[in-house]
Amino acid sequence: MDIRRRLPSSRPPRPAGALHIDAAAPARAASTQPGALAAKDPASPPPVRASDALPVPIRHTNKVFFPLFFLAAYYLMNRWREKVRIGAPLHVLNLLDMAAIVALVSSLIYLLSFFGIELIQPFLGPRGADDDFIPAEDPPEDAQCPTLCSEVAPARAPQPPPRMAAAAPVPAPAAGPPVPAEDEEIVQAVLDGAIPSYSLETRLGDCHRAAGVRREALRRTTGRSLEGLPLEGFDYESILGQCCEMPVGYVTLPVGIAGPMLLDGKLYHVPMATTEGCLVASTNRGLKAIRDSGGADSVILRDGMTRAPAVRFGSAKRAAELRMYLEDPVNFDTLSVVFNKSSRFARLQGIQCAMAGKNLYTRFTCSTGDAMGMNMVSKGVQNVLDFLQSDFPDMDIISISGNFCSDKKPAAVNWIEGRGKSVVCEAVIKEEVVNKVLKTTVPALVELNMLKNLAGSAVAGALGGFNAHASNIVAAVFIATGQDPAQNVESSHCITMMEAVNGGKDLHVSVTMPSIEFCLLIPNSQPQTFVLGSFDLGSSNSTTSHFPRDDKPGTWTDSSRSLEAYSRQTGGPSTATSVMSRAWLVGIKQAPLTVIVPPIFSN
Repeated sequence: MDIRRRLPSSRPPRPAGALHIDAAAPARAASTQPGALAAKDPASPPPVRASDALPVPIRHTNKVFFPLFFLAAYYLMNRWREKVRIGAPLHVLNLLDMAAIVALVSSLIYLLSFFGIELIQPFLGPRGADDDFIPAEDPPEDAQCPTLCSEVAPARAPQPPPRMAAAAPVPAPAAGPPVPAEDEEIVQAVLDGAIPSYSLETRLGDCHRAAGVRREALRRTTGRSLEGLPLEGFDYESILGQCCEMPVGYVTLPVGIAGPMLLDGKLYHVPMATTEGCLVASTNRGLKAIRDSGGADSVILRDGMTRAPAVRFGSAKRAAELRMYLEDPVNFDTLSVVFNKSSRFARLQGIQCAMAGKNLYTRFTCSTGDAMGMNMVSKGVQNVLDFLQSDFPDMDIISISGNFCSDKKPAAVNWIEGRGKSVVCEAVIKEEVVNKVLKTTVPALVELNMLKNLAGSAVAGALGGFNAHASNIVAAVFIATGQDPAQNVESSHCITMMEAVNGGKDLHVSVTMPSIEFCLLIPNSQPQTFVLGSFDLGSSNSTTSHFPRDDKPGTWTDSSRSLEAYSRQTGGPSTATSVMSRAWLVGIKQAPLTVIVPPIFSN
């Protein structure tokens, strides 16, 4: 009978007195008879090697025995040479000599076994016959045990190999509101792919109904409930073809009013949409300090939106020729006429070029009136590129925006050259106001601003981040007034300066923001675009004044705890991002309170 090696058995030991039938015993007995020959099965596994008996992988034992052999041999040779030199008998050994001999012999035995001589196998102990061998094929019951089989429990049928676990089923869709019968068929068509989800508004002619159908299809696809996302109460017609394609709801966000702010002799109130506790309150305190000290003054340094296309030539020489043409003052008037055709508000202000090999990046700057002007500038740039194709037919336009603009990314070019509105706001806070309203001292604020906003930001390698939290103010105002929140990246570039004036008694504070990008909500209000900057100025005063004192951590922590309760009540996320409805924006335009999105400074 053929035999094979048994894998380690997982069976429990046989109880005492249990009947055991060794089916392989007759075969082993026959093999012991004189003249019996053991047939070798060519399909049988290879013989057991000595290294198989070791309890650790062979690569680890090799790392031990190879160095051990050479070290022991080296030590014994040195010892014996020393004994020969001094005339000592070789058979006199100390403990270290005996240990070296044992190590040499054991490592030699291991190495010989490793190369095929199985010397250590007999010392591992004999294996039980029942554990080492099993029948390759069970013999027929009639031939092996005609009388005893009835006394033996029937053998358990061999178990098939376990199958791979099936993929987890998609969870059943969470229960949702009932779907009208006329919409059920449309929802199923969206799920089956018969109707594209993006075309529901066109097919149904009802934007609110389309959002509901899309929402139900999403719920069934993901298996997750959308109860926390409001659907009712929003004018989906107002965003059709304008913004946010494929809507399934909207997010609510609280809006607070900060002010009044005294800027250039006028009072302003500014909305802030945020879920951060104490932000509006802290800003109001800073504005009160400015107002009690006589207000803030502002100045606009630059006003120009940029767009920088990327073009490629066959050689750097040709790219340099176009660069010289664009930067030549003689050609500026011609290029301005071509550029300004895009809009009655667009006026080309300048062209700045940069090269990278045979690639040319051209940064066009133009005024855009009350508009933020990204589309306006892009159209003007396209007009210029079309005009240049006649003189430079080998020019390959790679992209209308080559990131030399640079839009929605922190970039040194915006920090240095500016983009959008570049604004500076300043105020002188009286000593008594610093002590009473901000509850600190002028020297403490000056030192803190230097160590935190300037030195600390420099240590961090900040790019335009030499302030306390300008992005908080910019983001809150941008969201509340319908601006693009993503442009908070460069719009919050800000450096805050503080110094003692009037003999060290009063505090001079200024904020410089070189790249505020926004659209004016109130037409022809260019002188009021400094509101954002001065707003940040007030917030930086208040926020920075917290740090020299010990009352800040508890205030912010307590306010953060209440945010979770608000999230549960509204069903929206605690870090919600939202846009104001058109009705709110129209209300801002028509309201008696003056609201300007622009320049807000905040440290």
